[in-house]
Amino acid sequence: MGTSIFGIGISGMNAAQAGLVTTGHNISNASTPGFTRQEVVQVSNIPQFTGIGFLGQGVAVSTVKRIYSDALANQLTLAQTQGSQLDAYYAQIKQLDTLLGDPSAGLAPALQEFFSGVAAVAAHPESVPSRQALLSSANALSARFRDLDQQLSEMRAGIDTQVASSIASINGYAQQIAGLNHGILTVESATALQPANDLRDQRDALVAAMNQEVRASVVKASNGSYDVFVGNGQPVVVGNASFALAAARSLEDPQRVEVGYQNGASAALIAPASLRGGRLGGLLGFRSETLDAVQNGLGRVAMGVAQTFNDQHLLGQDLRGALGQAFFTVAGPAVLPSSSNAGTGGVTATLQNVNALTTSDYRLQYNGASGGNENFTLTRISDGVPTAVTFPAAGGYPYNLNVEGITLTISAGAALNDSWLIEPTRLGAGSIGVLATDPAAIAAAAPIRSAAALGNSGSATISAGSVSSVAALPLPATVTLTFNAATGQFSVGGAVPAAGPFAYTSGSNISFNGISFSISGTVANGDMFTLQRNVNGIADNRNALALGALQVANTLGRDSLVAGSQPTTSFQGAYGQLVSQVGNTSRQMEVTAKAQANVIAQTKQAQQSVSGVNLDEEAANLLRYQQAYQASGKMMQIASTLFQTVLDLGR
Repeated sequence: MGTSIFGIGISGMNAAQAGLVTTGHNISNASTPGFTRQEVVQVSNIPQFTGIGFLGQGVAVSTVKRIYSDALANQLTLAQTQGSQLDAYYAQIKQLDTLLGDPSAGLAPALQEFFSGVAAVAAHPESVPSRQALLSSANALSARFRDLDQQLSEMRAGIDTQVASSIASINGYAQQIAGLNHGILTVESATALQPANDLRDQRDALVAAMNQEVRASVVKASNGSYDVFVGNGQPVVVGNASFALAAARSLEDPQRVEVGYQNGASAALIAPASLRGGRLGGLLGFRSETLDAVQNGLGRVAMGVAQTFNDQHLLGQDLRGALGQAFFTVAGPAVLPSSSNAGTGGVTATLQNVNALTTSDYRLQYNGASGGNENFTLTRISDGVPTAVTFPAAGGYPYNLNVEGITLTISAGAALNDSWLIEPTRLGAGSIGVLATDPAAIAAAAPIRSAAALGNSGSATISAGSVSSVAALPLPATVTLTFNAATGQFSVGGAVPAAGPFAYTSGSNISFNGISFSISGTVANGDMFTLQRNVNGIADNRNALALGALQVANTLGRDSLVAGSQPTTSFQGAYGQLVSQVGNTSRQMEVTAKAQANVIAQTKQAQQSVSGVNLDEEAANLLRYQQAYQASGKMMQIASTLFQTVLDLGR
């Protein structure tokens, strides 16, 4: 009997000691990130049968288990990876919002200053200082465009660096998880499959850390190891083996860093859209959804300002009487062939109509020949809308395709699946410059002058006239318009190709050879009006006024897919749309990130309520196990006394 009681006491002391050790371990790791509370699992020893029934044989500790909830842990991991993505996106777009919306460093002040310079020239077209001020403000505007574009490019380079850093972190976590898989299997197989709780905690913490970088899914193998996958199912951990991701240059754009799956010496690129969640997902999402559109949008404004100003400036006349020349440099669309192209075909792009440009890039892919036709697919990247392009192979090359403000010229020789990335406006802001250097070369005047003959007997007047084309200018001689009362028409004479006669309606517009004007009032038979080269027009400001009107005119945003559509926004309006879109998205990200932080806090609280260490509870456990240990010791003392009594009976 004493021996049995003694054994029961020993088992109780061992169990209490295990409880004390486990409780102390919990308390020591209360602040350890990723630690999961542990508890001993006690079971009764097999009882001994006697004539009076089964008598207990004490207690045994079967294992030490983690108090762990897969469901809550997965919820917390998912919330954290979403929060990390939002935080990374917001950090970038906040910087962009500050850049574009800065009242002193943004584009709006430079645009306003430039058109103020145009207005000053319109007010004093003969003033050389006003013209010099316009050149200075034009150089300041182009420099502002280039500076903003440079800062956007630096943001892009910074994202590339952060992408590479995130990939290195993911690879490091994958290697450690694979190492822990091996360690856990080794330890648990050597200890009769007893769980290696602390190693499992470390592995779960690494999985959570990896999800801070990118959304990773975990498949638990039957032997207890983790297989980890990212993207579209690319494995980064399988058992005790890890597989690396790599920072690789895009096949379409060598300047862009993307994520590749390492396969020997090469890396197969992973679609950025599949890498969601975590810091990496936030960076890639910001670059594709916001940064690309903003840099394209800024380029569109720059190209719009440069091209429309050039077009109007070419219709004017400078102080020396010469026709206007191009004022700004205008970047052309960029075409980047994929580095994987196998054919010899090529694609070039030219600017066709600046007011139809969008902020999207495009991808052209060759789908092969069928039925005597060549088949391509043009995809607008901003919304993924594809357009089938088909033309006869025989005699179809080179094929010209008009696409939202640009013209693509496709040459023969493409191989199946060859592709090209078309960037119509990406280079616009970074390439703008001022060609004009001479103040006298600013074409503020119009190249024609109209007049009514002094001998006219009628009261009709002729407008100053405007120019839409300089193909027939400068006029080599005077053009006359003579009214014939019998026919009610004006006949045209002088140095222009055959034009007219024109029926007279007071105030109606008369146009020929790029010249437009109107005659209003009462005309008499034989009344004559003249158009001639504008000599000595140094005080003429008609073209300067037309240049100034571009500030508020709708010159951008025409939908080329809708027949007869007109531009819908001005330069300032287009830039304002960029600022507004970035500001709204920034605010949305800020609110969403804060809301997600609350979700994370609540989910973590729920998870910690199950798996976290409660110091008050552990303190109570210490007392409980201490008392159990003392009680078991007292039992052993009683067993010793009983045994001594038996020995005394034998004397």
